[in-house]
Amino acid sequence: MNNDFTFTIKSICFDESYRPSDNTRITTNFANLARGARRQQNLRDALRMINNRFNALAHWDNAKGDRYSVELEIISVDVDIEGKGQTFPTIEMLKTNIVDHHTEQRIDGIVGNNFSSYVRDYDFSVLLPNHNKNQTQFSIPDNFGDLHGKLFKSFVKSDSFKENFTKPPVICLSVSDNKTYQRTGNQHPVLGVEYEPSGPSLTEHYFQKMSLQVRYFMPANSAAPLAFYFVGDLLNDYSNLELIGTISTMETFQKIYRPEIYNANAVAGKCYQPNLNNLDHSLTQIVYDREERSQLASEQGKFAEQHFIKPHQRLLEQWAANYA
Repeated sequence: MNNDFTFTIKSICFDESYRPSDNTRITTNFANLARGARRQQNLRDALRMINNRFNALAHWDNAKGDRYSVELEIISVDVDIEGKGQTFPTIEMLKTNIVDHHTEQRIDGIVGNNFSSYVRDYDFSVLLPNHNKNQTQFSIPDNFGDLHGKLFKSFVKSDSFKENFTKPPVICLSVSDNKTYQRTGNQHPVLGVEYEPSGPSLTEHYFQKMSLQVRYFMPANSAAPLAFYFVGDLLNDYSNLELIGTISTMETFQKIYRPEIYNANAVAGKCYQPNLNNLDHSLTQIVYDREERSQLASEQGKFAEQHFIKPHQRLLEQWAANYA
């Protein structure tokens, strides 16, 4: 197997003092919060929401609901594909750490949670629209997501990943608004009630290329299911506190970015179709520019094309073809 790319991991605290660095993808959920006049209040409010939700879910031996707090790190991954020390930003994720104020312990949480990447922006905002430009029926290009999937798998198998993390990533996303979800009889003490989608989505197909499978769960007192992408056994490979760290963090972000679904005033029923035009929802006090974010995804896709895909096309194709 040809796996010569070198990955470098950098981490920065996501707290109320956080300011995005110049090379952070500004479409990233957390970076978008940390901009503008209300940046510090935004961050403070989001972190408070995360801690409150964590304590509500981890309610045992926690009478006052203040036993735990969550500390977040932004994990940025750069790749050097030529071995000359020139890197390109590939992946950005979040790592949760849980502080138990009763035992004074700091507990490792899950890496993943939020997921963003320039190459994914390229695939969805440049490659896919160009492929469908003159088509009467929507289709996906051959090998769509192959390069991105192999870069991700190569990173997770790398020494850099193994030196920094003990368990594979879990990525937690919003449900798709063009699918229907059916409640099953399966229930987990932390993840909640399991749902099954009416059919596979393009996101599922894309994440399969990264060797990630998906299950949909709606935790207690949530308005809608969340999509959990993982390797292995989601229910048994991670502790309750690890899972609660991911739920509380990502549900908070979804309440801010997808209030129509995750801050809806009516809870998902047995058969559920998410609706981004749902007017019966509440807004958080946190300021967020959703329109700007979708424009930036396109800009960043073009950036990836210009600085990574086109200059290294031959090398990337060769590497992907040899990657087993």
